[in-house]
Amino acid sequence: MKKLSNKSKIVFLSTFPPTQCGIATYTQDTIKGITDVFGKSIACEICELVDKPNAQSDQAYVLNTRIKESYTRVAKEINQDKAVKLVHIQHEFGLFSGNYGDFLLLFLNELKKPVTFTFHSVIPNPNKELKTFVKLLLSYSNSVFVMTNQSKDILMNDYKISADCITYVPHGTHIVNYETPQNAKAKFDMQDRTVLATFGLLGEGKNIETGLRALPKIIKNTPNVLYLIMGKTHPNLIIDGVDSYRTKLEGIVKNLQLENNVRFINRYLHTDELLDYLKATDIYLFTSKDPNQAVSGTFSYAMSCACPIVASKIPHTLEVLTSDSGILVDIGQEDQFADATIKLLSDENLRIEMGLNSFRKTCTSSWENTAIAHINTYKELIENPSEIKYNYPSIQLDHVKKMTTDLGIIQFSKISIPDLSTGYTLDDNARALVAFCLHYKLTADKSDLPYILIYIDFIERCQKPKGDFINYVDENNREHVEQNAEVNLEDSNARAIWALGTVVSLTSVLPDALVNKASKCLLNSLKWAENIQSPRSIGFATKGLYLYHSTNPNLYVAAIINKLNAKLLSNYEIHTTKDWKWFENYLTYGNGILPESMLYAYLVTNKPIYKKVALESLEFLSSKMYTEKGFKVISNNGWYHKDSEPHEYGEQPIDVSYTIQTLNSFYTAFKNTEHKQQMKTAFNWFLGKNHLNQIMYHPITGGGYDGLEKENINLNQGAESTVCYLTARLVMENLKAADVKVIPLKTKTNLAINS
Repeated sequence: MKKLSNKSKIVFLSTFPPTQCGIATYTQDTIKGITDVFGKSIACEICELVDKPNAQSDQAYVLNTRIKESYTRVAKEINQDKAVKLVHIQHEFGLFSGNYGDFLLLFLNELKKPVTFTFHSVIPNPNKELKTFVKLLLSYSNSVFVMTNQSKDILMNDYKISADCITYVPHGTHIVNYETPQNAKAKFDMQDRTVLATFGLLGEGKNIETGLRALPKIIKNTPNVLYLIMGKTHPNLIIDGVDSYRTKLEGIVKNLQLENNVRFINRYLHTDELLDYLKATDIYLFTSKDPNQAVSGTFSYAMSCACPIVASKIPHTLEVLTSDSGILVDIGQEDQFADATIKLLSDENLRIEMGLNSFRKTCTSSWENTAIAHINTYKELIENPSEIKYNYPSIQLDHVKKMTTDLGIIQFSKISIPDLSTGYTLDDNARALVAFCLHYKLTADKSDLPYILIYIDFIERCQKPKGDFINYVDENNREHVEQNAEVNLEDSNARAIWALGTVVSLTSVLPDALVNKASKCLLNSLKWAENIQSPRSIGFATKGLYLYHSTNPNLYVAAIINKLNAKLLSNYEIHTTKDWKWFENYLTYGNGILPESMLYAYLVTNKPIYKKVALESLEFLSSKMYTEKGFKVISNNGWYHKDSEPHEYGEQPIDVSYTIQTLNSFYTAFKNTEHKQQMKTAFNWFLGKNHLNQIMYHPITGGGYDGLEKENINLNQGAESTVCYLTARLVMENLKAADVKVIPLKTKTNLAINS
């Protein structure tokens, strides 16, 4: 018996790979999601369900479903492990022996741990015996997960199960790095084919013959069609080495002369390869003929890979597949399948839009997000739920680098594809420069240096003779008067000073050529900087000037800091009241930079009034963002005005990042542990501790999602959101390193640059 760690444990009662079945794969993916998001504080173990004598397993527990004694024996073994906090049973009636699988009651009667179920099948219109058995099962836990709202409705209406016992969590999906089918086809040398596909363990229920019989009509419209049928036949259907279902399908292919248009991939595809095939698919055909099939993992996976879908009507597809992401047809109706497929093949824009809509919908059901949903329910069932904490994801620079050209970082992206037509901004390149400086300081990774140079060069390119900056450059490196005459140009200019000061502050580790470039550019901006008026512009500029001054003490720079913050202090004194300790009559974006500016002014001048206002205004801001409901970003939907109720929805990553950076500055200055805890609470917003309980970053590439709305996430990963997430992640990594007193070795690097 294999045991894991001393962490709190969840035991899953389920089949498990290498067993090839949908529940085994589902459990494996569920556990991976939980481990990825929470694995540093909780461990998952398997009680593997087997049905063969003397079956071998590497899992912590093994339960032979055909042997009554196995149920009680395994329950006793689980009871003995104090670290086990919960048992999660993956339930399908065919998995357990007895009438309706009632051998499972032997296990439940012996088990002393909290328990929950996932019902993979919810049978409508049950007879009295089935209804009684299901209610008896749930009497042991009062908790069950289902994967469709219809299943929830059936449990409530047909079985009279209380809604409080039921947690709806959609079937999980893999987050993929979005790409168009044409690009994805290159991996398989299929660029010249129009690809239809289906996958899964083959069997009569898949009804692949409907897709095959629809194919001749489709070929007349689109001769280069290639229908991929991916997956092995279900092992239970191969009797004495005879694969009768596949033989039947091959016979249809031969009779209809489809050999040039059908390709069988008769093997079990690993997840990455499967997802690559699905990304290369122009239309996914879901031909299932089971009218009571509650959920289909294959259908969910196809949606997650941005496949437009033609699907037969089963409960899952009827609930999920809306007209903007696919076409529903009647079970077994090959003409309907053909006509729907031809309709989509005739309109590329419609296919792309449907695929994107599918992609957007299923991102909410990523394995990471379903893990969060599972854990939120687990916390209601187990002791000491506060012990379960979020993991910090690995630091990924892939998307930032993908967004960066030789000129700078591109402003926006469509999902994860950079949109070069949106050009470049000073704002984004300044923020990217800060992020890469933080990364280099933390890792001394020399591959960061070319990017740091690109961003410095962009800032330098935007600087005008009087020291101020333009903000926008188009894809051809041309300036546009109208876009560089915006009202808020002071903010972007001030962010440039912040970024340049960040570079200078790393004099001890960055190449001299980079530091000298940044220093020259910053010094050229001082005449402009001393006349800044906008409060946030004062804040960003003060941050950059403070970083410069901390490295190269300069009386002129100190004087500018004092002058700017005297203006900010005056704003505070004008607007502050007993219940409104702030610099303006409203809270908008980037609010944390204002108390942070006061902090830097205090650190430079040692004037007590700056310290008082810094702490007072931060406490006020925190009271508006840290509430009984948790951390909440100031809404960009009209902002938060004095003497009014704040808007509830419309949150952007930039403000979470600024909040974390501000708190980090205060924690560095005063070592108040409350500030550190607030940083962790704010960063959890990215990890899923928000009102949608969804992650706000792309786990594969490190892209940051553009916004959190009332009912959805904006999945575009533009420069601002991506860099702000990255910066926050780097600040938290540095905090973690400081906590364990790990100080990375930094060495001076030489780099030849043409100044």
